[in-house]
Amino acid sequence: MNRRVVHTRGGPPAGVLTVIEEPEPTPGPGQVLIRITAFPVHPGDLQAVEAYPEEAAKPVPAGVEATGVLEAIGPGTHVAPGVTVGGRVTVFPQPGAAWSQWIVTDAGAVVAVPDELSDEVAAQMLVNPLTTVMLRREAQEHPAFGYDGLLVQTAAGSSVGRLLTGVSLMHNLALVDIVRSDRGAAELRKRFPGVPVVATEHPGWEDEIRRAADGRPVSVALDPIGGKLTESLLDLLAPGGKLVSYGQIADEPISVHASTLLHKSLTLRGKSIGRWLSEASAERRASDVATAKVIALALKDQFDVAATYGLDELGNALEHAVRPGKIGTVLVRPW
Repeated sequence: MNRRVVHTRGGPPAGVLTVIEEPEPTPGPGQVLIRITAFPVHPGDLQAVEAYPEEAAKPVPAGVEATGVLEAIGPGTHVAPGVTVGGRVTVFPQPGAAWSQWIVTDAGAVVAVPDELSDEVAAQMLVNPLTTVMLRREAQEHPAFGYDGLLVQTAAGSSVGRLLTGVSLMHNLALVDIVRSDRGAAELRKRFPGVPVVATEHPGWEDEIRRAADGRPVSVALDPIGGKLTESLLDLLAPGGKLVSYGQIADEPISVHASTLLHKSLTLRGKSIGRWLSEASAERRASDVATAKVIALALKDQFDVAATYGLDELGNALEHAVRPGKIGTVLVRPW
């Protein structure tokens, strides 16, 4: 039998997600069968459940990323180099079906896991690194980025934020990290000595960023939070600057007067991994996946695990995934 996580309506994940049992799936042409060893609980997974717009006639599965062992290949199916029966693989995207003991997925979504990576890193190997690749590309489109321009990012202690800092250091790109608390700032300074970190719990934090910039223009801001914090970032941006929003943690909307955009010629962009999936060409996706694997290998120490739970502890895993101050990703091992 196969145990998997499903819901039939939108709402708070802890209240609508449940575990059901069904027959073990069988791969058809173009598909493979994977025995899942771990899957991450991403904030986007929970947002998708909460925003589900209707009552479903059949159970709707959850999750988009997981790692495991390839158990079978469907008839006439071509798999990528390095993908073999019995080998470790990670799958993304697996829309709404990754949170299971067994999954059948399109062979094109399966990536071989390097031997150097643990299951804990492999379970996070694609979504967060691919988000990092996407955001770095957005930043690099600004003509000053990588020259005199400076990058600032909020939620810098998050899983994506740490990867962005690590990738920026690898490429000698100047940045200032923004976190919520002194505790988070101290943790980040231990990981990345020499990178300026500013905590927003103190009044005047914007001036701290200006001092850290040391005369360089703040050209690009990356922000998964929104609300009032985003408004402050717009004030920090130099004329011609660019703000990229890639999350919606804050409940309140972003309020900005048109004069702010007009007088400073600012650019606002929204990006998500879902848009990457729908917009990127097959060649771009393959290149980005290869880069994501390089990031996972180079920065494997930054793939923290906040905690690991079993399927029977799903409620605890969901609560932990949204806990303030959490460091790392919550994983579930379904066996």
